[in-house]
Amino acid sequence: MSDTSNTGETTDIETAPEAAAAETPAPAPTPQEVIATLEAEKRELNDKFLRLFADLDNTRKRAEREVAEARVYAIGKFAADLLNVADNLARALAALPQAERETLTDAGKNLLGGIEMTEKELHTVLTRYNVVPVDAAPGAPFDPNVHQAVAQIPSDQPAGTIAQLFQPGWRIGERTLRAAMVAVSAGPAN
Repeated sequence: MSDTSNTGETTDIETAPEAAAAETPAPAPTPQEVIATLEAEKRELNDKFLRLFADLDNTRKRAEREVAEARVYAIGKFAADLLNVADNLARALAALPQAERETLTDAGKNLLGGIEMTEKELHTVLTRYNVVPVDAAPGAPFDPNVHQAVAQIPSDQPAGTIAQLFQPGWRIGERTLRAAMVAVSAGPAN
């Protein structure tokens, strides 16, 4: 039996060294070329490092800012719910005219005093947590960021200022928790 299949393999093996010898190796780079290549690579790596460092610094600052905002605004929903309690206490106190307060019995005066102290304590606690009332006194300038105009009426106040307060507004930090409902002055009536 003749072994014809091996002849092809031997020719491939024999031609491979010849092909390798036929290829000429690339000339070695000069020292100046190596230095230039390394300098370019160094600049590229330094640029990447500076960009990554800047990204890391921005991420750190953003995280610190978000944590600080979370501390300030975390109680926002709870405080907004408490504003209804503050409104109800104010309505309870406003329901009793000043003239009738003098005619109250001692028990009635104690009850009224308790409601007043509760309202004052609630406002103190809200202020302690940076929840503060919006300035909406008559004559204060109207600011659409913190005031909600529900009417425009003639008054002795200058036009464009607050004429009357219907419901107090509140802020937490720099955010408006609830806008103050006000009537805006149209100026003096003619």
